[in-house]
Order: sequence, then structure tokens, then C-alpha cells
Amino acid sequence: MKLLCIGQSGQVALALAERAAANAVECVCVGRPKADLSAPESLARAIDATKPDLVINAGAYTAVDAAETDRDAAFLINADGAGSLAAGCAQMSVPLIHLSTDYVFDGRAERAYRETDSPAPLNVYGASKLAGEVAVREALNEHIILRTSWVVSPFGTNFIKTMLRLATDRDEASVVDDQIGSPTSASDIADTIVHIASMIISDPNAVRFGTYHFSGQGYGSWADVAELVFRIAENRCNSKIVLKRIPTSEYPTPAKRPLNSRLDTTKIEQTFNVKPPDWAASVTRTVNRLIDEGY
Repeated sequence: MKLLCIGQSGQVALALAERAAANAVECVCVGRPKADLSAPESLARAIDATKPDLVINAGAYTAVDAAETDRDAAFLINADGAGSLAAGCAQMSVPLIHLSTDYVFDGRAERAYRETDSPAPLNVYGASKLAGEVAVREALNEHIILRTSWVVSPFGTNFIKTMLRLATDRDEASVVDDQIGSPTSASDIADTIVHIASMIISDPNAVRFGTYHFSGQGYGSWADVAELVFRIAENRCNSKIVLKRIPTSEYPTPAKRPLNSRLDTTKIEQTFNVKPPDWAASVTRTVNRLIDEGY
């Protein structure tokens, strides 16, 4: 099978290229300017030139805080761009897996969010991603919208890499302890995408298209994640850092974050026989790889 990934420098795109190769799957990752979510004609050209069996949209405007003052750019890429890509897929009869986020929810629920829960984003980024979901649904029937949360990996910029750097550079770190969620490995997301793509391509009529949640199993706070990273760094690198757990009110940001980012993965487990790994195991694997690679 041949996959086309829109995006080539983000965490999921880089993980997808790595995991597809490990599974002997051809995956062409194309980013700007050849495939630009703000330029619809480039997306159509990329699909036509690649002639894939399935397209993955791993591209997005992901600067959550910057989006608060850059609303037009966020919506151009995350909403209009997603809709244009879905329309291009529809025109060429190609299914699409579109990545979305837990930020479409407001985080006020006292349980993990299900696909049937009503979205209510707190910030511009979440609103733009929600608009992108709507645009995909309107343009293309053969779609999978894959919502995920707290993505971490050895690639790009993410929370784990920041904490690992602090573990070696600082004596103390203050980390928010009242936002809870499930860190999700980009490699685990990539493996799931490859698995679902193979099922769609093998028998598209048997696939239940729609919206699914995928995230690490279990949950913790950002401070819990930091504690795990610091513990591994201490054991392997003899680093010493004191963790100070703080409320969100002591770490104000331009964009509001949901206090509860947990996602219920029952639907994807039952439909595609996918079992998300434990978040702590995935974080541990990622931290150890970063240390092994000299980060």
C-alpha cells in the first residue's frame, strides 16, 4: 500500500515515516511548499502526483498560545486547509485519516471524553481544529478523524524533551499539577495509523468511518509526567532536580488549557482491535531513546 502524509517535520509525520519504513509500507511525506495546507491547489497536485491509496493529514498550525493572536492563520491551516485536503481526496476517491486533538473539549467533564461528547473548545487552536473536523466531515465520507492528546516523541519540540533538558540544566522545576491527561507516543499513533490504513485499503466497505479517540492508557498530570522523566534522568544520568507541583493559576498562558484531557479509547479498541499502550511505558521508552541518542 502507498500512503501520502501531508506534513514532514512534525512529530507524527516523522514518526510515521519511521514506523511505515519499519513495516515495509511506502509512505511519502510531503510538506511545504509542495503540499501547503494554506494553498489548496498544492494539495490537489500532491495527491495527483503521488497517487496514494490513502492520505494522512499530519500537518497543522500547532502554536497553541500564538493562535490566540493569530486566529486567521490557525483557521486557514487547521480548518480551511483540512477541508481543502478532504475535498481533494473526495475528487480523487481517496480515503483520509485526519489528526485532531483533545483541545476540542473544554475539560470540564469528570471522566474521559467519548466521541459522542459535545465539543466546546477553550482556545483558538481548539476551535480551529474543531472547524477542521467539521470541514472534513462535510467534504468526504471516507474519513477517519483521529483525536489524540499530549503527543510526545524523540522528534521536534515537546514536553518530554523540555523536561529532560531541565533535568540537566536546572536545580528546580515548577510544573502544573491540576491538568490531567494521557501522554501519547507519536510512534504509537503512527503504528495505529498504519494499522487502520491497511484495514481501509484491504476492505473499505467493511470499515466504520468516523471519529475515534486514541491516547495512552491511564492518566496523570503534567507534574506526574515530569516526575517520571526526572526519575529516569536521575537513574541514567545522575541528574538532580527538585519538582515543584503548582496549579494552573501559577502558570498563566495566553491560551486556556482544559483541566481534563482524558480520551476514552473504547471505540477504537473495539472497532479496529487497537490497544493503546500505557502512557508511562511509552514515555519511558521515549526518554531512554533520547538519552541513548545523546539528547
